[in-house]
Amino acid sequence: MLPGLAVAQESAPKIDTGDTAWVLISSALVLFMTPGLAFFYGGMVRKKNILGTLMHSFIAMGILSIVWAVIGFSLAFGTGNGIIGDFSLVGLAGVGADPGPNAATIPYALFMVFQGMFFIITPALFSGAIAERVKFSAYLLILVLWALIVYAPLCHMVWAPEGWLFKDGALDFAGGTVVHVSAATAAAVLVFMLGKRKEFAKGEAILPHNLPLSVLGTGILWFGWFGFNAGSALGANGVAVNAFVTTNLGAAGAAMGWTFYEWFHRGKPTTLGFISGAVAGLVVITPACGFVTPMGAIAMGLIGGVVCYNAVQLRAKLKIDDSLDVLGVHGVGGALGALLTGVFATTAVNSAGKDGLLYGGGMEPVLKQIVAVGFTIVMVTVLTFVIAKVVDLLVGLRVDEEAEQEGLDLSQHDEVGYNF
Repeated sequence: MLPGLAVAQESAPKIDTGDTAWVLISSALVLFMTPGLAFFYGGMVRKKNILGTLMHSFIAMGILSIVWAVIGFSLAFGTGNGIIGDFSLVGLAGVGADPGPNAATIPYALFMVFQGMFFIITPALFSGAIAERVKFSAYLLILVLWALIVYAPLCHMVWAPEGWLFKDGALDFAGGTVVHVSAATAAAVLVFMLGKRKEFAKGEAILPHNLPLSVLGTGILWFGWFGFNAGSALGANGVAVNAFVTTNLGAAGAAMGWTFYEWFHRGKPTTLGFISGAVAGLVVITPACGFVTPMGAIAMGLIGGVVCYNAVQLRAKLKIDDSLDVLGVHGVGGALGALLTGVFATTAVNSAGKDGLLYGGGMEPVLKQIVAVGFTIVMVTVLTFVIAKVVDLLVGLRVDEEAEQEGLDLSQHDEVGYNF
């Protein structure tokens, strides 16, 4: 064997079985989050819309898995330019058992699978804002078009080595801007375009029909989020461990912050408040989990719980019909988490990050985060509006008044969730 060839072989990337095992497990955990989201949302709608709401999440698991493999992965992680990937990976060409870009110690196909789970759950998030009134055909079209036209380029800009936000130094460990800010911004646009539910417009109370189902969904989300965040280290290493710890503490901090603040504000703590706070904390810590200390995560969680609670109260006062509070939890939580990453990040946790405001980094990291959040909001607003307009012209966005009164289970799917 030639010496030069031996050196080249030794320096080539090698598959690490421990890293591969962890990312395999993490991929399954992230996929499990989508049924968790379905139950979290499903318990909070009225019983006549339970199956329609569950279907919004489950249909994403089916159709977006295929779309990601055929073209989505290529648009997100193909070489391309600073805005979007190219078509070099269409049909998973060259995506196999060997390592690849962004995946030095795991099979490139596994990196594709892991990222595909984010592609699935992100647009499913905004379904909670438009529940109980969106046409299923319209939702399905928006789901696919939004995932390709909005999510894939944004993912490329933030996480691909060629992406301009990545090169600009914006920190987003597991999806603060890519997932939560983008989904909530889309939710805001769609809520505006769809209009209010009939009962909401009349000032009638619309109450959850099965909170225990939402509690179950929260438990699944909390469990799966360890794969979402710690799996984003793409290896079984110290950064993954830190992300695991900070994810749990961020969720706990926000759950307690929301609960105690609500107790003080309303006189009683609620189950809905606790689970909303927990999800808000998971959202807030997501962009920061691989960059902040455990104590920083608790602080971020406590801040996030209080801020997101007040955002939800403000939404109610403004009479915005965001059915399941996607804006207050994912929008405000995602933006807040991204900005606080610029405050609490430290290279003592992750040398690939940067020191935030509290660790001597000055205002520059915060400003980088503001640019990333602001750009995401503007980009997603414009593109979502265009997509929704096109879909409205094709099939109409909203069910008619009779179908809404009957419920989406019967009017859209010809079945009922409960038949006692």
